[in-house]
Amino acid sequence: MFITKKHLSRRTMLRGMGYALSLPLLDAMIPASTALANTAAAPNPRLGFIYFPHGAIMARWMPEATGTNFVLPQILKPLEPYRSSLTVVSGLRNKAGESPAPHAIIAGTWLSCVAPPVSQAPNGGISADQIAASHIGQNTPLPSLELAGEGGGGACDPSFGCSYSGTISFRTPTQPLPMENNPRKAFYKLFGQGDTAEERHAIVSETQSLLDFVSGSASDLQRELGARDRAMMSDYLDSVREVERRVQKMQSGESSAMNLPNAPAGVSEDFGKQLDAMFELMLLAYQGNVTRVTSFMIAKEVSMRTYNQIGVSDAFHPLSHHQNDPAKLDRLAKIQTYHTEAFARFLKRMQSTPDGDGSLLDHSILLYGSNMSNSDLHNNDPLPAAILGRGYGKIKGGQHLHYPQNTPFANLLVTILDRAGVPVQSVGNSTGQFSEV
Repeated sequence: MFITKKHLSRRTMLRGMGYALSLPLLDAMIPASTALANTAAAPNPRLGFIYFPHGAIMARWMPEATGTNFVLPQILKPLEPYRSSLTVVSGLRNKAGESPAPHAIIAGTWLSCVAPPVSQAPNGGISADQIAASHIGQNTPLPSLELAGEGGGGACDPSFGCSYSGTISFRTPTQPLPMENNPRKAFYKLFGQGDTAEERHAIVSETQSLLDFVSGSASDLQRELGARDRAMMSDYLDSVREVERRVQKMQSGESSAMNLPNAPAGVSEDFGKQLDAMFELMLLAYQGNVTRVTSFMIAKEVSMRTYNQIGVSDAFHPLSHHQNDPAKLDRLAKIQTYHTEAFARFLKRMQSTPDGDGSLLDHSILLYGSNMSNSDLHNNDPLPAAILGRGYGKIKGGQHLHYPQNTPFANLLVTILDRAGVPVQSVGNSTGQFSEV
């Protein structure tokens, strides 16, 4: 329980020169003598859907034991520090993602579990993130945020077109949402800037910091807050400033490289930093209550990226067709573990960021997984899926659940939405919820 002498609205923002900046959940936003869980300041859990392409080597992903006494294999090992907030869910299948053109539809059917008809135009299903956004995203500046680690589309196909491979988010069955991979554009989108190309051009040429415009408002508010709130607000503004610095530095690097020839396809020595930047933007979006729903594609389908920074020179997609070659499996596992390590760095920041009577990780539900299983076979059974976060105590955590073969993956989506307070009866081909989660 928190006791505060001044009550601020959860929607309080710093303003100045036409700019506005959301704030994290402060003690002063909780009425005096009121438990957080019994106030409007205790919102629905934050939701995140983090997707990686080309499946997972299931023998190095799925724990052998079920229940609470399990050992995390190689690909999930980086999540060990967050074991109490981890729920591994095994045995699930998404029939909607199965087709003769797997890469063309596999990303776009992950969160809808609706098989699209043969057509060049999109016509699938509403994705779970957008179902959530329509219910719990209407009281935030952005109903949802869609990000990507890699730019460009995925795979096109004569039967299904290009609509399903470059995004996991569908606002309507016919409206796929683009995934933003430019940290600078995403940063200004979070704080209300860059809605048009003209605005984005002006932002790129802007030399002042967003925080400079709201500094007067910040100083005024700081004088009204208690010591704990002042420290939390200071840490939050420092994080915003650091992300500004990072994206400005990345923008400068991009500009200086414009006269150079294009790098070979898929090569990026800074991919780890790129992933960190995008994850940091997700954290700021949650912390500032800019949005409660995010989606993130770590890499695109049919990615030709190489991972020289971890000693893997093979292009990602060709390596995913490993033909059970032990050496290729080892290199592919290194890439898949590398992605999990980036996710784990994000979880560390979530866990260390206060949010009311807990941390951001305590108050979130994050789905980490893929819509492919064995990448060499292009199959969708069983899928790799893990939940991180406790969702205000609505997720048990610390367990490995294994369900019978052919159990719909859509059941997990319905369960997650239910725990987040989203009133939904079904998603795709779901048949019910998982009470064990």
